[in-house]
Amino acid sequence: MEEEENLIAAAQNIVKALGSNRTLTDDARKILADLGSQLSSITRVSETQDEGDEEQLIEMEGELNLVQGKVMNWEVGKSMIWDCGQEEAYEYLRYVDQARKLIERLESSDLVKGSKEDELLLRAHDLLQTAMNRLEEEFTHLLVHNRQPFEPEHMSFRSSEDDALDDGSIVSFGDDSIEDVVQRDSMSRSSEEYIIELVHPDVIPDLRCIANLMFDSNYGRECSQAFINVRKDGLDDCLFILEVEKLSIEDVLKMEWSSLNSKIRRWIRAMKIFVRIYLVSEKWLSDQIFSELEAVSSVCFAEASKASILQLLNFGEAIAIGPHQPEKLIRILDMYEVLADLIPDIDAMYSDEAGLCVRIECQDILRSLGDCAKATFLEFENAVASSISVNPFPGGGIHHLTRYVMNYMKTLIDYSKTLDELLKGHEKEDSVAILPDMTPDKEEDSTDRRCYISPLAQHFRSFTSILECNLEDKSRLYKDESLGHLFLMNNIHYMAEKVKNSNLRTILGDGWIRKHNWKFQHHAMSYERATWSSILSLLRDEGLQNPGSNSISRTLLKERLYNFYLAFEDVYKSQTGWSIPDSQLREDLRISTSLKVIQAYRTFVGRHTNHISDKHIKYTADDLENFLLDLFEGSPRSLHGSHRK
Repeated sequence: MEEEENLIAAAQNIVKALGSNRTLTDDARKILADLGSQLSSITRVSETQDEGDEEQLIEMEGELNLVQGKVMNWEVGKSMIWDCGQEEAYEYLRYVDQARKLIERLESSDLVKGSKEDELLLRAHDLLQTAMNRLEEEFTHLLVHNRQPFEPEHMSFRSSEDDALDDGSIVSFGDDSIEDVVQRDSMSRSSEEYIIELVHPDVIPDLRCIANLMFDSNYGRECSQAFINVRKDGLDDCLFILEVEKLSIEDVLKMEWSSLNSKIRRWIRAMKIFVRIYLVSEKWLSDQIFSELEAVSSVCFAEASKASILQLLNFGEAIAIGPHQPEKLIRILDMYEVLADLIPDIDAMYSDEAGLCVRIECQDILRSLGDCAKATFLEFENAVASSISVNPFPGGGIHHLTRYVMNYMKTLIDYSKTLDELLKGHEKEDSVAILPDMTPDKEEDSTDRRCYISPLAQHFRSFTSILECNLEDKSRLYKDESLGHLFLMNNIHYMAEKVKNSNLRTILGDGWIRKHNWKFQHHAMSYERATWSSILSLLRDEGLQNPGSNSISRTLLKERLYNFYLAFEDVYKSQTGWSIPDSQLREDLRISTSLKVIQAYRTFVGRHTNHISDKHIKYTADDLENFLLDLFEGSPRSLHGSHRK
């Protein structure tokens, strides 16, 4: 301004000097007179402007002094403003906003710049910074001291649809536990989300006002960081309540399976609750506070929750890179399916650039869990094939490997859709097979039909084939051929019944069941031949005649009966200790055996009743029939020394 005044004064001197020149024409003198008048007018306007600026500066200084007094009063005491009531709080906000607007006026005004103006602007900035520091503290205080308790077992839920009503009410679902909520089907979840109040709803408008003012004052970074720090702690507390531990990958890899199994179950529950209830609620809270700052809301939510969700995903990574032990497969599949089910929810919450790393990490962990599940599934096949026994299984009952494999397969049926997807590219055979189309009534008229075999069905067929080969090897460990057949009969019957009476039937098919019914029946007949053929041959007439005559030799007859009784007693002693766990199969084999043995014995004794005295008949047919009912109970008994009286 001083330079402008000097320039005008110089111009006036020039006009005055030129006007003293007597040689000027009248027109020139007129022009110089007009110029002189204009310069004088400018000088008067400038003087008036200076007076106006001075008045405006005095007015602004008075305003600043008032605001400064109100703001600084709160710096004297230690009390929090919002603890003194909303009236005090909102008055404070109005004065701080006044300071902000005063700075804008000072920075954008056409006032003459000078030391006074600079001093006012500096004071205003210092005051605003003091106020922003206080508002940051108040913002943090409101978030911390108005946190709502998080109790997974006892909580009410807010439906996102109720937000449209804008009444702030909580929707109660009565006796619905949190487990009921997280297990609702995906159709329900797509239309309705369950939100808990993480911060008391009464302070949400206050938090929003503080956030808006701080962002308007160019202190948005400080506000965002305060929100992120507080909510990070809240999320950590949530994981603690859900019993999620901070475990390194090394910790997980060293863990015993019993302990790890428990932690996986806890992780599955925690993931459902954390994502579908807690994260949804956290996103809702962020959106409410930063409702007028959409991009800020997304960033604050992502930064506040990122560490917690990655902590959960880190556990999934540790499981995925662990050893491929078959007993872990069910839990790994549980983790895979839960994460796959949650990913759409996670993607929706972390949809922008700030959440990109979470989305990528979720996909990476899902892929790793899928690869781990696939490798573990295939390893199970190798484990079955390599299960070697050096001693025969006691009693010829159902081997624990048979139970394990069939129950394992039965459990995996619940994951058939997932396994079919994971096993693509690892099929055992052509996915289209030609199977006989046989009906019970017209097997001779069978025709060929093409049938698609899923990857899981192919592997299940392979599992059962490998199991049968393994059982064949184990049956050869028995010294008694009969017991080997009984062992195979028991185990193949168990396999067939397990398939017939479960969803395995839909995978392996009725043809597989018919084939294995035939197999166990074949081994039952082989058992009867191996056990009783040589014994029943003693009850034939061949070789009983006296030399050179057709008469029956009483001596040979008594010897035959004696040897029959000895053989029967040996069978009784050994085979009462053998086991047929299935009661119906046990009864069927007893009946089949009894029909053959008792009929042959009755026929033999009846045919030679005139040649055999009662003292040589050790057991009646009824005695033998009752003795046969003791077979296959798994408790050895003896008949030696017993006789009829």
